[in-house]
Amino acid sequence: MKFGAVAALAMLLVAACGSTNPNTGNTLAPPPTANLKPPDKIGAGEGQLNLIAWEGYVDDSWAKAFTQQTGCVVNAKYAGSSDEMTSLMKDGGGGQYDMVSASGDADLRLIYGGDVKPMNEKLIPDYTNFQTYFKTPPYNTINGIHYGISLQWGPNVLLYNTTKFKIAPTSWSAVYDSSNKGIVTAYDYAITIADAALYLSKSQPSLGIKDPYELTKKQFDATVALLTQQRQLIKKYWGLASDEISQFQNGDAYIGAAWPYQTIQLKAAGAPVADTIPSEGATGWGDTWMLATKAPHPNCAYLWTAYVSTPQVQAAQALFFGETPVNTKACAQMDASSPGSCAQYHADAPGSYFDTIKFWKTPVTTCADGSQSCIPYDQWVSAWTAIKG
Repeated sequence: MKFGAVAALAMLLVAACGSTNPNTGNTLAPPPTANLKPPDKIGAGEGQLNLIAWEGYVDDSWAKAFTQQTGCVVNAKYAGSSDEMTSLMKDGGGGQYDMVSASGDADLRLIYGGDVKPMNEKLIPDYTNFQTYFKTPPYNTINGIHYGISLQWGPNVLLYNTTKFKIAPTSWSAVYDSSNKGIVTAYDYAITIADAALYLSKSQPSLGIKDPYELTKKQFDATVALLTQQRQLIKKYWGLASDEISQFQNGDAYIGAAWPYQTIQLKAAGAPVADTIPSEGATGWGDTWMLATKAPHPNCAYLWTAYVSTPQVQAAQALFFGETPVNTKACAQMDASSPGSCAQYHADAPGSYFDTIKFWKTPVTTCADGSQSCIPYDQWVSAWTAIKG
């Protein structure tokens, strides 16, 4: 799961900010479900809703009110990873599950596996209030068709101990520097390969890396070589946010990639830490509620999506879980509950901030230029296993 705990300080999204490069989604080949026409209205709820979700995404503090309003009883199956989510969603949810709260590294796998189908964003009233980037992000929108509705997001920042690093690091090079042997940590997941690829795109421009998720064999091999070298610097990898927090508290790590959640929790505990978006930019994650191809309760699914897109619920989830909502109108409500949380989570950054973040998406064979020379996700997984040894 993305976080090792679900109680967190708030993040919020400032209504005024928006990417300086409005996105129109992906232009990949049409997925298997591209021709399935979404409904033009929401019918009566079926009385039940079965969700696959990150733990904390279906908390009673807002799920119970939804059931009271709609009559849709919510059943949640919590998954611990994106891989588990894709496995549970096989065969379009198997006629059992209605939706999944997938992260960007799972979306294209679900879309091209035919496991999720197009959704009608016009049936979600608050969609018009979404941050520009998250209306049509490339990880859930293909050729203008929405295969889900964006929910929450967060950046992957460089976290460091301010006592150890009296001069704040400004580059990801710090996590590959041999002088930092034994004090570096990294996220224990194949998508971490994209972090190294992003760094190489700036430090070795001759490689020609334009997108850290679209790597040719030469680019991929160079990235894997860098991470294999980094392995010697790492005492422990982290899988849960709580793992990394413990590492920084007990001296097993002094620098590494993190989410804002870890920074806030460590600071609250009195740890001498800070984080930054380095000069090369950063990767990030964005979550999406996606509708199973064989969803047995589609009306309840749409009612749920509309409900969790409202400012009130977006704010409640962000406060509870520790992430940033995509609905810009959640800002005022969250700020009233937790003054200063906007700045703490980098959510008050200008629109150009989004241009520095390369949001997770599933690596596939098809490159941006239409060629079939990019390394797909299954090879990322194999490479990551080899890197760790």
